[in-house]
This record gives sequence, structure tokens and C-alpha cells, in this order.
Amino acid sequence: MTAPSEKDQVRIFDTTLRDGEQSPGASMTLEEKLQIAEILDDMGVDVIEAGFPIASNGDFEAVSEIARRSQKSIIAGLARAIHGDIDRCGEAVKHAAQGRIHTFVSTSPIHLQFQMNKTEEQVLDIITDTVTRSRNLIDDVEWSAMDATRTPIDYLCRCVEAAIKCGATTINLPDTVGYATPEEYKDMFVQIRERVPDSDKAIFSVHCHDDLGLAVANSLAGVAGGARQIECTINGLGERAGNASLEEIVMAIRTRADVLPYATQIDPQFLVRASKMVAGASGFAVQYNKAIVGKNAFAHESGIHQDGMLKNAETYEIMRPEDVGVKATSLVMGKHSGRHAFRDKLKELGYELGDNALQDAFKRFKDLADRKKHVYDEDIEALVEDEINILGEGAKVIALTVIAGTGGPQKAILTMDVDGQHITKEATGDGPVDATFNAIKSIMPHEATLSLYQVHAVTEGTDAQAEVSVRLEAEGRIATGKGADTDTLVASARAYVSAMNKLALRTGASNPGALQAV
Repeated sequence: MTAPSEKDQVRIFDTTLRDGEQSPGASMTLEEKLQIAEILDDMGVDVIEAGFPIASNGDFEAVSEIARRSQKSIIAGLARAIHGDIDRCGEAVKHAAQGRIHTFVSTSPIHLQFQMNKTEEQVLDIITDTVTRSRNLIDDVEWSAMDATRTPIDYLCRCVEAAIKCGATTINLPDTVGYATPEEYKDMFVQIRERVPDSDKAIFSVHCHDDLGLAVANSLAGVAGGARQIECTINGLGERAGNASLEEIVMAIRTRADVLPYATQIDPQFLVRASKMVAGASGFAVQYNKAIVGKNAFAHESGIHQDGMLKNAETYEIMRPEDVGVKATSLVMGKHSGRHAFRDKLKELGYELGDNALQDAFKRFKDLADRKKHVYDEDIEALVEDEINILGEGAKVIALTVIAGTGGPQKAILTMDVDGQHITKEATGDGPVDATFNAIKSIMPHEATLSLYQVHAVTEGTDAQAEVSVRLEAEGRIATGKGADTDTLVASARAYVSAMNKLALRTGASNPGALQAV
């Protein structure tokens, strides 16, 4: 492959921590955001949109801390077309070696009429005022026309011209509601770039949602129309049906260089690791058949496919699994494996644990190996993610005994550590899971609503670990917890308690026990 020219370099703008986190139930802790930002920086993401600083003190702190820690990436914060938003965003990103204010305003007739109650001329005045204010705070300013694809092209040209004239260095024309088709989206960029004076002074950007399953196709079409920045998220996380998937875009450009003559600076070997980290932090599991990072993306069961793979892998694989961070084979760990081998395996899987965390994880691994015939990489990953979720939480599951059967009612006896105090309670319920959750409620009284309970097996077999996701809602806040164990009920209890811990933080409670006041 020949090195692409400078004009064919495409910037990757990752908005997992902002647009991705806006998915209901996907809120992340500060530590989770810092870990994700670090891997995005390491993999070569050009711009990390770290959050919405005005949304909360927590978001402001996250953007500020990510800005301080970033080594290579530009750190952006989002701001509405409001002075307070812009000033708060500028305050947060000023700590970065390279900071950006990303401000936006609606431009489509339906948004102007029903959401903003503004005329076209009033919105043009808003663009002039807010882009100017942003540029007075920082040199790197991105302006977005929300719902651009449903905006009349003549008016959109006027808006873009005003933003560039006031100093916007990046112009984002998003398909906010996932309405466009690839040909329409490409044509919009072609027309805007041809008709707007000084359009060559700004980089044009795409931002596509997946409501019709066209987010990746539209993003690539926008690049064909002249855009040179793609806004996307890990795993396609995002509002409603999600955003364009970063891993799919990167590998499409890399794999089909013959028809997509562009380049990104993303190191694709980080893709699977980043995918698993975001899935763990958000509580949104990756579907098995997800392109690039799904469990089945490089799996073959059909006899015809297997025969072809044995003869030449390229018969059914257009990418090498190791290129995206998937090992071609999986080494089996067992009860005879030592701590050194376990540490090496963790490094191979992309985990670096401190001594105490390593010791705790190794003990759980040995316990798991005593209960399972085979311990696969997926088991270890689930175990470590569960360990990471538990670290630093104010409440933990210590022991659980459940009595269940057709006779009913089912009973659970639960011991928990709540801020260093061991508490044992028992409760009954309509089934073992209900009894377990009732026992947790008796220790940590609360009024939160259970909106999701999901179980899936980490690997095959009747001795497989169960990975459970629990979503709780209270006071308009949503928290998702995950737990893993060969005992589904233990995993369920851990997931529920993890969600409780997160919910306590998000509702302002100083400790999990304080949720009884919710």
C-alpha cells in the first residue's frame, strides 16, 4: 500500500464518553471514563469528546481530568449555544495540551419551530455570537448544525458560512436522527463545500446515527463527499439505535483501501480491548454477531467454512483476527496454573492489575478453576471485569445461600459487607432471584426500580460462568451493574449490589446505605 497524501488523512473523533454515555443506563464512573480515555489516547484517536461539562459537576471533573492526562489526543467538550455552557466548557478543556470547544445549535425547520421557537435569522445571530465567544476562549472550535440532514440546503449554507466567518475550524453536519441515505449525505457535503465561501478554511465532519442501520455507510459516504473527520463511538454506543461504530469504520477503511483511499492513525490492535472495556463500563453487552469485535466475528461452525479455513484463512476471513486484537487460538488455564502464568495471561488479555487486585483476582481464578473443567479467556476476562467492578464499592456480597424448589416460597440468606460492617438477613420471594434481591433490599432499603435483569453465559457448557446485568432507576437516575460467577444467583446478587453502589453515587448519597432515603 502506498502512503496516502495529507488530504486523505481522516480524523477519528470518538464521542463514546459523551454521546455514547447518553444511552439510557450507560452512565459511567469517573474511573471508568479515565480508563476508556486512556485506551482511546493510546490507540491513536485524534479527538476525544470527553463529556458535556455543563451537565453536572461530575461531567466537568471528568472532562478536566481527561484533559490533564491526555498525551496525544485533542480533548473536546460539548456546549450548547449558550454563554454559560461555552464558558464552562472552555474552563474544562483548558487543561489539555490541545483543547476544543464543540458547540451546536439546531438548524432544521422542525427543530426551530418545536424545540427552539426561533426564526432562521435569530439562529444565524446565535451562531455568530456563540462561535465568536468560543473562538475568543480557544483556537480550536467545532460547530455543529443539529439535524443538518433535514435542513434546507440554502439555509444550511448560510449557517455554515456564518460559523466559518466567526472562526469555526471544524464544521460538523450530523445526521442527528439517522434519516439520510448515503447518496443524499454525500451530496450534501459536496454542495456545501462548493457553495460556501472559504469552506477550505475548515475541516468538515460527519456524525451519523444508526436509526436505519446506515450510520457507517453514511459516514463513509460523507468522507467521499469531502469530510475529513468522522465522529463515532466504540461498539456503536449512543442514543436510540446508537452511533456509527468506530471499529467498523476503521477496519472498513483499512480493509478496502482499494475503494476507500483514506487513512486513519488508529492502531487496530486496541479495538477488541477497547470494545470489552466500554461494554463492561456501560453494561451494554456486545452482540455475538457484531462486526469486528463480536464473539462470532472470527468464528466458523459451518463445515464448508471450516474446510475453507483449514485450506486458506482468506477463503472466509477478509481480516486477520490478530489485527484487531483477537488471538487466533485460546490457551486454556486451569487449577494448576500459577500466579506468574496468570499474570502473563492478564497482560496478554490487556489487563494490568496492582498487587492487591492481582491477588484477589488470582484467588477467584483458583476458586473458579476448582469448579470448572476448563477456564477460557472469556472466563478470565469476566472474572477480572467483575473484580474491577467490586473494587472501591461501599457494599459487597460476602455469602449467599438460597433455598429453592417447587414447594416454595423460595428463601435467600445473604451476608453483605456494607462500609466494613457485616450484615446478614434472610428474605423470601417469588423465585430464587426475587428472594435474593429482597434480601439485598432488607440490608439496603431503597425505592429504586429494577428496569433490566439480563443473564448470559460467558462460555459454553453447563459449568459456564453466568454474567448478569442489572439496571436500577431512582430519582431520574439510571445505574447498571454487572456480576459474574458460575452460580447465577451469586452473579445476580453482585450485579444488583454493583448497580446499588453506582446509584448511591449518582443520587448524591454518601454511601450505599443512604439509598433508603431515595
